[in-house]
Amino acid sequence: MEYQAIILEKKNNITTITLNRPDKLNALNPRMMSELVDAFHSVDQDEETMVLVITGAGRGFCSGADVRESLLAASNRQQASEIGDVTRGGFTQEAPPALVAMRKPVIAAINGVAVGGGLTMTLACDIRIASEEARFSIPLTRMGLTVELGSSYFLSRLVGIGKACELVFTGKMIDAREAKEIGLVNQVVPADELMKTTYEMAESIAKAAPLATRISKMGLYQGMDNNLATQLRWETLALNYLRSTQDAKEAATAFLEKRDPVFKGK
Repeated sequence: MEYQAIILEKKNNITTITLNRPDKLNALNPRMMSELVDAFHSVDQDEETMVLVITGAGRGFCSGADVRESLLAASNRQQASEIGDVTRGGFTQEAPPALVAMRKPVIAAINGVAVGGGLTMTLACDIRIASEEARFSIPLTRMGLTVELGSSYFLSRLVGIGKACELVFTGKMIDAREAKEIGLVNQVVPADELMKTTYEMAESIAKAAPLATRISKMGLYQGMDNNLATQLRWETLALNYLRSTQDAKEAATAFLEKRDPVFKGK
């Protein structure tokens, strides 16, 4: 697919998806939603990518749904066909599982306002780093709507049920400092250091053994719903498998030789 509403860039085993409608604060329109789903699947299949970073162009991360354009597209079947016919409903069903199931870690670099779907989209990312200028809100109840993009699943797990209810019921805007305090984001950094901090973390993750990172991500998400006994059995299987890989043997050899390991993902 040729991308118009997003930019896809890859450098040093790190792929960056930039939401690219800065004049609309990167609002989600049908084309962007279709392109994002396609890009998520493409990145997941790219063996050279070790980490995915998602950010926004301009002064906003994502202001939520572009209601006007979505309504226009819904009434235009030809346009819907041209963009792959991924409706808003399709996006909400496909995007969160695609991010969680992605074998590579996903970091959201939240550079500005993240509202509605712009915020809930980040909840399915593994790590969230926010600029001091970022602002967050889920104003869906004020529009007669309810939570989406898996936020009824993710939000309470991140911030607790009480704070999740407060954010959803009131739709209030919170700043980056409060977002950090309640666990909505991992880090808050000055605006001019956001991408530097994000890529430093991404590069650190990319240096680890790819198979170990992928299996660790799988285990952490499984552990959210499984009981302890089930997870202990899974961990034993996972460890036995990883011990047999070339990467584990390379790590041991590199340790003994006092050098950095060179992992192959095998």
